[in-house]
Amino acid sequence: MDGDRRGWRQCFLSGAVFAVCMAGTTLPTPLYGLYQDKFGFSELTVTVVYAVYAFGVIGVLLLAGNVSDVVGRRPVLLAGLGFAAASAVSFLCATGLGWLYAGRLLSGLSAGLFTGAATAYVMELAPHGGASRATFVATAANMGGLGCGPLLAGVLAQYAPWPLYLPFAVHLTLLAACAAIMLWLRETVRERRPLSAVRPRRPGLPPQVRSVFGPAAIASFVGFALFGVFTSVSPAFLSESLDVSNHAVSGLVVALAFFASTAGQLAVGRVGVARSLPLGCAGLLAGLALLAGALRWDLLSLVVLSALVGGVGQGLAFRGALSAVAGASPEDRRAAVISTLFVVAYAGISVPVIGVGVLSGPIGLEGAGLVFIACMALLVSTAAVYLLRRPVRAGM
Repeated sequence: MDGDRRGWRQCFLSGAVFAVCMAGTTLPTPLYGLYQDKFGFSELTVTVVYAVYAFGVIGVLLLAGNVSDVVGRRPVLLAGLGFAAASAVSFLCATGLGWLYAGRLLSGLSAGLFTGAATAYVMELAPHGGASRATFVATAANMGGLGCGPLLAGVLAQYAPWPLYLPFAVHLTLLAACAAIMLWLRETVRERRPLSAVRPRRPGLPPQVRSVFGPAAIASFVGFALFGVFTSVSPAFLSESLDVSNHAVSGLVVALAFFASTAGQLAVGRVGVARSLPLGCAGLLAGLALLAGALRWDLLSLVVLSALVGGVGQGLAFRGALSAVAGASPEDRRAAVISTLFVVAYAGISVPVIGVGVLSGPIGLEGAGLVFIACMALLVSTAAVYLLRRPVRAGM
């Protein structure tokens, strides 16, 4: 019993570290308007700055997605905290657009190191038999942290001094506390090898994972694409079309999507992994429809409903995908396979986001959003039909 309590304590602490790191990746979200006023760049530039983060994540996952399987979880996560701190310093020193690119790239490197390694670490620290609960802790820490970032930055920017500096100073303090926690937590990789043993590898899957991975990856791509566009351009839409200039409100609207995702993940335990994936796709489709209505009629209520419904759908699909993939993966390849899943997911964040930015010039932000919604609706409908015909079975 004492061992179980100790195991869960370490599981939750590692989840808290995961959440703090991921919060830093969305911290600039409600601040982009202030940066636009300060440095004078376009909406396309906002989406490119945002997408640089995804390129950093994908680069790390492709080049070193299995690094924590080799050298251990703790060294990789400490390095991730270091990149997160460097990102915060870049934003604190920002005197031009180049600093924003650097900060987002460093943030992406941090998230790239954390996504696979921290997810595997949280699950491995849990007591025996707690895999399902630990999976929720990992995915909730990921999405909950992403939601806390814009909420924290929005509140500080609206109601505290130094809106472009205080959020990153607070995050640096939290990162220092996380480093102390990581030094206390135990290592879970039994047979560690030197860093020289790490080799870049193309995305690959063990044979037993392939049948599970395809539909899981489709659902993850669509869910992350919706979140990527929602996070990068919704503050501008709220400001330009709805006259919402309160940074705390903008941060809250974005945060609601991530918090709703956490609720969706919690529901997977009740509905089951096989049903959560098609149900998640249905939720994403409904969220896209609500977002289209918000763009068409300029209604804040529909934006909020889109965040809630789409977030729940994303959470159902994401946790179902992660559970299925992790359960089918061999232990010594788990972090690498999870990293491959995140490569697909973060591709959903980067490409559609830039597409919206490119289209926002000739047809406007609302028109670009509607084109995106049409494309994602087609994709998510196809995925839902596929998943209904070939349901996923989790291995855990």
